Amino acid sequence: MTMNQSAYLIPPPIGKFLSLLPAYPGSLLFVAGLNLTLLKSLPADVKQSLAGKKLRIQVSDAQLSLDFKWVRNSFSACRNTGDADLTISASAHDFLLLARRLEDPDTLFFSRRLVMEGDTELGLLVKNTIDAIELPMLDLERLSPQRMLARIKEKLGAS
Repeated sequence: MTMNQSAYLIPPPIGKFLSLLPAYPGSLLFVAGLNLTLLKSLPADVKQSLAGKKLRIQVSDAQLSLDFKWVRNSFSACRNTGDADLTISASAHDFLLLARRLEDPDTLFFSRRLVMEGDTELGLLVKNTIDAIELPMLDLERLSPQRMLARIKEKLGAS
């Protein structure tokens, strides 16, 4: 890891603190986001391939794991017990770069900043599916307190 890259890692004491938090509520929030963004875009064959498969997202520097699986036509959170069929690990910063489409997953993978363990065929399916879906780029500016308050104010004024 380069010196520049390590500057973007969550400090170990904060990661240690975060590791003490229960994982299941985070998994619930994560699958809610997945279902909102991906549910309508997933092809039927991908849904079939995901059926019953447990996936885990590990945010390495935050020491957090988010476990979920495809159950009855949607993603569902599950407890962080046992092995996952596929585990995808990266730092919080690298996941943010991926979500904002500022970094390519292949680049992160070949630089060993993104790690996939488990069912490699499932890993390729997930990667290729995400690459093929036109997702909106995560715009953090939309989440700024000023913009959120302005949207709320606008909606209240429109009522």
